[in-house]
Amino acid sequence: MPTRDTPWPAGTPCWIDYGAADLDAAKTFYADVLGWSYDGGSESGGYLNCQVRGRNAAGIAAQQDPDDPPRWTTYFATDDAAASCARVTGAGGTVIVEPMSVGPSGTMAMALDPQGNVFGLWQGAAHIGAQIYNEPGSLVWNEAAVDDPAAAREFYSAVFGFGWNAVDELPGYWTFAVEERPLGGLGGPSEGSPKGWSTCFSVSSTDQAVAAAERGGAKVTLPAEDTSFGRFAVLQDPWGASFSVMAEPGEG
Repeated sequence: MPTRDTPWPAGTPCWIDYGAADLDAAKTFYADVLGWSYDGGSESGGYLNCQVRGRNAAGIAAQQDPDDPPRWTTYFATDDAAASCARVTGAGGTVIVEPMSVGPSGTMAMALDPQGNVFGLWQGAAHIGAQIYNEPGSLVWNEAAVDDPAAAREFYSAVFGFGWNAVDELPGYWTFAVEERPLGGLGGPSEGSPKGWSTCFSVSSTDQAVAAAERGGAKVTLPAEDTSFGRFAVLQDPWGASFSVMAEPGEG
């Protein structure tokens, strides 16, 4: 079970969270699809940790701005949120939430890349971000679909120091790594997948996860298909937020 209890290396997609239009219904939906339990609530301002085997995998809270559609937000680890924000603006991006302390948990900020795609920064302290990963119900991959991939690669390299590797079997798609571990990718828009940063969750069975999501009112925007990386599908939850699920090759 891949787990972590210390802050993530800078540049790692270390956390994801969701602002729910209907918090109780969203909790039920994602528990059915991903097997989550929840921890937190009143003592954390209504913010809940979504847990797998008692470890934090993601966050969920009530939607703060009704004009901001529900979505999964990707947060990148940073050792210095203020310095990362300076790099964001220096590379042509926009800081939309300046670094703010979240009590003993850490420091967060929110930004837009030059193409208008939102992402977060997390300087972990008591809360490092994800404590479990690459396990069913937890984060396995983050990727961005952008109109100008070359410009996006230049921006994220300036902010996080990423190097990029082309994927031969996926023309136009590039991956980035932190400490030599591939963690995410970037490419142009594709049919059935959302623009901007998206989240892929590991599941034990893609077909079962898709079936559970459909029972809960989700739409399938990219039907399950087998790839060399695993069986993959893209879904849109009942409130319009996109996410994907993937099982390891041969797991179905």
